[in-house]
Amino acid sequence: MRTGEAGAEPGGRVTITEIARQAGVSVPTVSRVVNGRSDVSPRTRARVEELLQRYGYRRRPAAPGTRAALLDLVFHDLDSPWAVEIIRGVEEVAQAEGVGTVVSAIHGRSGAARDWMRNLRARASDGVILVTSALDTVLHDELRALGVPLVVVDPTGSPALEAPTIGAANWSGGLAATEHLLSLGHRRIGLIAGPPRLLCSRARFDGYRAALEGAGLPLDESLVVAGDFHPESGFAGCEKLLDLPEPPTAIFAASDQMALGAIEALRRRGLRVPEDMSLVGFDDLPEVRWSAPPLTTIRQPLSEMGKLAVRTILKLTRKEPPDSPRVELGTELVVRSSTAPPTAP
Repeated sequence: MRTGEAGAEPGGRVTITEIARQAGVSVPTVSRVVNGRSDVSPRTRARVEELLQRYGYRRRPAAPGTRAALLDLVFHDLDSPWAVEIIRGVEEVAQAEGVGTVVSAIHGRSGAARDWMRNLRARASDGVILVTSALDTVLHDELRALGVPLVVVDPTGSPALEAPTIGAANWSGGLAATEHLLSLGHRRIGLIAGPPRLLCSRARFDGYRAALEGAGLPLDESLVVAGDFHPESGFAGCEKLLDLPEPPTAIFAASDQMALGAIEALRRRGLRVPEDMSLVGFDDLPEVRWSAPPLTTIRQPLSEMGKLAVRTILKLTRKEPPDSPRVELGTELVVRSSTAPPTAP
């Protein structure tokens, strides 16, 4: 018998949506039962209660002021120093508040997100910090129905859940990076962009384009190459730009890791930074202070984003409203040794 059919074994990986279907009620009705609300008829409550018990759902503490004991911190993946900086901020505040954290990644294998959701129910986590908003609709419904407070960090787009979001000023960061290169006299400025599906990538690209327009320069699409925020794509993107009939004199890489890949591509071509090519990154990861040369970059307050996410989720667990439903922390240009005026031909 398939999971989710009436009569499925207890503990089966059924969803709140499926429980609502089996009970013949809406998802919000199941949510009201899960969270102990009184506005459900006794007959409906009994039917939903029986299904919840069958599939092992655990009720959440509903009393206002209950102290959080455990938070889930969920990433799309964990293969970047960028994630480590957010974890650092989360852990600093969580430890100070006496709250435990469980770190998970929901990318890389089929069913990882559903496995995480099953584990979330089992450990009765008090809140979720989601460093991605790429959950499918069913899992969104499940979180809502469980009544687990949620904060989304650096959303990939418009979150499907009505949850507070914390991000960075990506547009102004892209603008500042490009304006810095323009101020040095560069006019052909390449961009190694992030994945276009991500809101932060689109905002950084829009900032780059706005800076060019402000300087009276048209957008040259041949100077924009796609990347994925990882070093390999920075290496490949830089090579594409160098192979142009008229290469740029400067490159804005939309992540530090792509900038490090670009530095290696330049080195293999026998080109120097910044003498032959100026380079700006984005993030200000710790390692770029020690790259050769130290990288000019846009500081994204990753650790601060993690800290604010914990403070926000703790307010939600106390039934307090967040300070703001949407927070954008400022970015900052950090000038080091990887940028200089273009060399005269």
